[in-house]
Amino acid sequence: MSKKQRKIIAACTILAFSLGITSTAHAMHIMEGYLPVGFCIAWGVLCIPFLAAGSFSMRNKLQENRRSLTILAMCGAFIFVISSLKIPSLTGSCSHMTGTGLGAILFSPSAVSILGLIVLIFQAVLLAHGGLTTLGANTFSMAIAGPFLAFGVYKLCQKLKINRKAGIFLAAMMGDLFTYCVTSVQLAMAYPSESGGIAASVVKFLGVFAPTQLPLAVSEGILTVLIVIGLETYAMPELKSVGFIKEQEVR
Repeated sequence: MSKKQRKIIAACTILAFSLGITSTAHAMHIMEGYLPVGFCIAWGVLCIPFLAAGSFSMRNKLQENRRSLTILAMCGAFIFVISSLKIPSLTGSCSHMTGTGLGAILFSPSAVSILGLIVLIFQAVLLAHGGLTTLGANTFSMAIAGPFLAFGVYKLCQKLKINRKAGIFLAAMMGDLFTYCVTSVQLAMAYPSESGGIAASVVKFLGVFAPTQLPLAVSEGILTVLIVIGLETYAMPELKSVGFIKEQEVR
């Protein structure tokens, strides 16, 4: 065995050892069984009014124009694919983009809550990503809190006359970041720090997520802008059917 080969094997051994001794992993989807039963029930109950409003919103959209079903299905597929791509971090976390900002901008945040719930159920059952007991907490953070903030940021950018593409970028990016902030609060409430309580625990979880989530949020903002540009080029009738083009002039 050559000296170069021995160095490569030694480097691989060190890398494997360092990854093997990392602390308990925390992912953007809270894993099965990680939250106490009371928190699982509370977060699930909190989601009910948002999901009810989302079902009405989605039904009205489809009744008004069946062509919007194509864009709605695309948004759901986008959320499923992009939130399934988990990026590991040396901090022991596992982060991913959410993809919910696109649906919030094109439809409404309440409609995205239904899409997010469906995606989370499939991911929990088929990919072991998240869990059924933590479905309420994951739904609230990714499918409710993130989309509502993204929608609010987008509407604020419209009122401030900010460039449309910049508004889409900011909305998607902030929605992604807010999702991870809410997840950190959820984890901190369930497991407060002995020394600093919930506040100290929030800081700890934010620090775990931040190294990978910050660049991912920027990437999601850019990707969302590119998708909207593509839709404006190849799916203009569908965008008109959901009312996106009527609200603002394509620049």
